[in-house]
Amino acid sequence: MILAIDGPAGAGKSTVARELAKHLGLTFLDTGAMYRAVTWAVVERRVDPHDEAACAAVARSLRLDFDAEGQIRVDGRPGEPAIRSEAVTAAVSHVSAHPAVRRVIVPMQREEARRRGGVVAEGRDVGSVVFPAADFKFYLDASPEVRAERRAKEVGRPDLYGEFLLAMRERDRLDMTRADSPLVRAEDAILVEADHLDAAGVVKVMLGRVKARARA
Repeated sequence: MILAIDGPAGAGKSTVARELAKHLGLTFLDTGAMYRAVTWAVVERRVDPHDEAACAAVARSLRLDFDAEGQIRVDGRPGEPAIRSEAVTAAVSHVSAHPAVRRVIVPMQREEARRRGGVVAEGRDVGSVVFPAADFKFYLDASPEVRAERRAKEVGRPDLYGEFLLAMRERDRLDMTRADSPLVRAEDAILVEADHLDAAGVVKVMLGRVKARARA
């Protein structure tokens, strides 16, 4: 089974996908972590994030896989928490927007799903591009204001709410307007609005959909 979850940055996709994978006995596939891993290498090697050819060369040079906990490894090294750094976050939208980079990473994602025999995958183009024939597709959404508020609370810095809000809106703009594989809701994806739901509530909604189809 392949279950795809797309949505904007900060909507809680990774948390929800991990929990769904546990409930369904599937592997969690963090597609965004793969692009962050490439970006981490780009930053480390001081490559220009706007240089498509150079970024694609970096992507081709990397060996990406996942440990038993679903954490990404880069050439055998743990990618966490380095791939979540501010430098990586600032550059990942530019690196992941390059078609040449995506042509390297998407086949890796498909191969991982094939090798695992099924995954719960989350990202921005998982249901629309990577796994268009996924068994289940969800689009997890939340307003930029709610996502920024949650992020500020998560890091214990309510004073940074305005900064996070601007960052969320800019990330959405970049993700939704990139030429290759933009963030969109697949036509057959089930919309889940998370403004008034916590992660457990979202998981309950999605599991309900999966179980309902299984009973049908």
